[in-house]
Amino acid sequence: MYKFFYLLFFVFACLTTVNAQKTQVLLAQNSVGKLQASIAKNEDVKKQLVIIGEGIKAIEFAQKDKKTKNWPETWAIKSYLSSYLAIIDVNELNSYKYYDLAVRSLDTAKILDKFQANSELIKASDYNINVKKLTDGNKAYHQNDFLTAYNILKDVSNYFPKDTTIAVNVALCAQKIQANEQALKYFLRAKESGIINPIVHQTIANLYTSLFENDLAIKSLEDGLKLNPLHPILTNDYINSLLDNEKYDKAIKAIEGSLGLEKRNNRVIYYLFGYLQQYQLKNYAVAEDSYQRALTLDQNYFDALYQLALVYINNANEALKQNNKQKYANFSSRAEFTLLRAHEININDLNTVQLLIEIYTRKSRLDKVQELKRKLNEF
Repeated sequence: MYKFFYLLFFVFACLTTVNAQKTQVLLAQNSVGKLQASIAKNEDVKKQLVIIGEGIKAIEFAQKDKKTKNWPETWAIKSYLSSYLAIIDVNELNSYKYYDLAVRSLDTAKILDKFQANSELIKASDYNINVKKLTDGNKAYHQNDFLTAYNILKDVSNYFPKDTTIAVNVALCAQKIQANEQALKYFLRAKESGIINPIVHQTIANLYTSLFENDLAIKSLEDGLKLNPLHPILTNDYINSLLDNEKYDKAIKAIEGSLGLEKRNNRVIYYLFGYLQQYQLKNYAVAEDSYQRALTLDQNYFDALYQLALVYINNANEALKQNNKQKYANFSSRAEFTLLRAHEININDLNTVQLLIEIYTRKSRLDKVQELKRKLNEF
């Protein structure tokens, strides 16, 4: 009878212990429910900290028990409560302590949760951990610690692949550490997720160019222009890329499509149109007209002045071949006047000074020649 009573007492004691630990898990689960309700009501952080503290205390008792420490919900709950605490705790040391606990608890929960009974808690923990990482990554970026920021934020971007802002920030960090292929990868992720920002499309094109993928660079600019029609920067880069890659037919169409449609951009468009006419089509009259139009919009546009002077010099040389002295003198004077205007705008441009020396040498203006040569020696 005594032995039977002892056995009953032993069984009762074991059941009591198990129930006690099970009760701790239930208390922690109750804290999760109260916390989620508090978040929904947007209650004070201090109140949320109290709720989390109660839940963590209960779950720490549960994880010490031989049985409940192997329950996936024990670790899922601990990870969820710890991860949220890591986000809201203003004490940095405390925040990092619970972030570390959340990460380790989440790993254990994922291993134990074979039947995915705690998938919602696990997902919520994962989300909270990545929110914390995002904060830390942005902080590192603003402290110019770009390598740390890159290593943190790339994981966050992999978790939030559709977030264009995070993808761009990862790409910017990669550029800072000169990891251009990685920068391109994350800029492309932002593009695939529908980013419109023209600078992103311009940067993608520049990165492709640096990798000698010129056709892809042009395609990137075309894609950017579809989303940002006639954007000045994209239009300029697009036309210049076409010219650099000798795609002159497309360049002419792009320029003609831009002329007169975007006033802010006309100066450069007219200049590029003139440049194409001058060097590829040898149509100097159209080139002269285009440069003049550019100068009407900006009379101090150095590049247009310099190229216009070259048109006049070419015309002067042609007149000389034809032995047309009047025409030669006319174009030579225009070239001189235009180069002097260019020289006033950029006195340190070597090519402008050398062309003026050639003109004054032909005119036997030796005083001007000597004066300009002295300037050359000062460069």
